Amino acid sequence: MADAVALIDYGAGNLHSVHNALKAAGAERVAVTADPNAVRGAQRIVLPGVGSFKACAEGLGAISGLVEALEERVLQGGVPFLGICVGMQLMAERGLEHGITPGLGWIEGQVEPIERTDPAIKIPHMGWNDVSPLPHHDGAELVVPGEAYFLHSYHFVPDNGREIAAMTDHGGGLVAAVARDNLLGVQFHPEKSQAYGLALLARFLDWRP
Repeated sequence: MADAVALIDYGAGNLHSVHNALKAAGAERVAVTADPNAVRGAQRIVLPGVGSFKACAEGLGAISGLVEALEERVLQGGVPFLGICVGMQLMAERGLEHGITPGLGWIEGQVEPIERTDPAIKIPHMGWNDVSPLPHHDGAELVVPGEAYFLHSYHFVPDNGREIAAMTDHGGGLVAAVARDNLLGVQFHPEKSQAYGLALLARFLDWRP
């Protein structure tokens, strides 16, 4: 596992597509795993996620020792971490989908429903949309201007604006990415975002935070 990317398998991710995208972006080894010991040996960690915040959080928490291994390797070990879609949302303190559900608490804030400010705005936010980086965040070289593919009805509202890496617009501003230290989370799907998404994954694979 010394040179592997650990792609976390907790029953709530688009694993096949993310695995293929990571390989296409240049990853030599991608280990699809829920084994805490494998996580502890990984050099990079990717947490995907599709579905509801509550179901994903419960699925992650149901695997004995996995959250502890993630915290040990990411927060203490400092390896680069990428959360995708609900995997990014799980970095929050809590989610409000189907009640209040605790998240990992790695970035202060919560995941809230997208408000329909205009009858013409469709929810879920689905399809291609602009990604507009904010230059102040950690890892600013990772997220560049472009278009990515989104699919979500809830959005991450961080408490600290400096941890917002990029925004998008869907009837108002929505957080497209968050970052701090060795943490990166993207609301969009790199594996569905063609050349833009593969380029982001390639930068993540080269990232030395």
